[in-house]
Amino acid sequence: MAIARHGRGPAAVARAYASQVHPVFMLPPVATALFGAALSGRFAPAVALVYAGAAFFAVYTAHVKDGYVDFHRRGEDDDHPMTERGCRLGLLGSTLGFLACLGALVAVATPLAVALAAPMWAIGYLHAPQFDTNPVTTTLGYPVGIALCLLGGYAAQTGTLALAPLALSAVFVVTLAGVKVIDDAQDYGYDRSIGKRTVAVALGRRRARRLAIAALAAGLFAVVPLSVTGVLPPSAPAASLAFGAVAAVAARKDDTTATMLLVRGAYLFLAGLLVAVSFRPLAGVPLPDITVLGPYTYLATEVAFGAVALALLVRAGPAALRRAAVTVAAVYPVAYVWDWYTLEVGVFSIPMRTGIEVLGIPVEEHLFMLVVPALVLGVHETLHARTGEPNADGGAGTDADSGAGTDADSGAGTDAAPDATDR
Repeated sequence: MAIARHGRGPAAVARAYASQVHPVFMLPPVATALFGAALSGRFAPAVALVYAGAAFFAVYTAHVKDGYVDFHRRGEDDDHPMTERGCRLGLLGSTLGFLACLGALVAVATPLAVALAAPMWAIGYLHAPQFDTNPVTTTLGYPVGIALCLLGGYAAQTGTLALAPLALSAVFVVTLAGVKVIDDAQDYGYDRSIGKRTVAVALGRRRARRLAIAALAAGLFAVVPLSVTGVLPPSAPAASLAFGAVAAVAARKDDTTATMLLVRGAYLFLAGLLVAVSFRPLAGVPLPDITVLGPYTYLATEVAFGAVALALLVRAGPAALRRAAVTVAAVYPVAYVWDWYTLEVGVFSIPMRTGIEVLGIPVEEHLFMLVVPALVLGVHETLHARTGEPNADGGAGTDADSGAGTDADSGAGTDAAPDATDR
């Protein structure tokens, strides 16, 4: 029986199996396994490569099984390079490769590394059709697999786990879950037409996008307190800044473009963390000391953040600026009384200030009561400035989050039959 559906002979078979090596999805697990090894501070190359090999075969299993199910069982895909027999042989080969790596880990690593590696194959094999129809498992399968790559790569070198790899694995799970939600939304129309419940189908595209952005923001920000508390090096937040810049652009794009940007941003994130952990470029470098400004220190910070707040509100438009002015004015009396009382009873002190007081409180506190709510409102107006969200066709729309009809977020709809553009 044939193995390849297009062509005959060894070359056709080789092309068919090579087609299941998808670098975009293969590289992160392998790189993360090596990153886990580098994070340990010890790097036995043979052990690291064995664990990275296990990660490769687990993801290869997922790709072959997914293609087999989607083309030969569900009829979702238009084409596939392998016959059913070819898919089964591919699954057998990838499973044997994984078991060989697992056996090597038994010999060169510890039981903990083996225990962390084994679920990777299970996640890959069960991705379709078991996991990819549930909003939770279809979203978390790949991110959890990445976390296991990191933890296992570390444990294979040390035989233990530590706070840093555990914290980073949690960051990766949350961040990549956001990427996966947007990735799955590309097939919203088709998934909805066949009852496949991704997060976009379960929540609606608008709310799914919001959830994805929230997950990205939470994961990227988590690096900051982890650095402040010493779990990660001081330079680690630079990786979040790089990925955050990409995510800020992707947030306003359609699902396909956003996914492309975010996947590449994830590479930057991983590379940045690798540099931070391996080379610690800011180790021993003190924080910038702005107290050289003396009594004008507090005032200078307020001017800087006030400028940001004003820029955001001006960018949002005259109406946003007027609304913010009214809200700040309404909040000011309450803030004034609160601030005066806390200073009066000694709740806090402000050493780096000019000493100028107006109406019983430092002039800096008056500015603080204007700048902080203005900055909050500026961020709010920026985040909610758009009137439309990507609709089912990847363009812009004004669909509501509920209601009947054909909008993207309603519970019922009249999606057309699936075709090639849906996929």
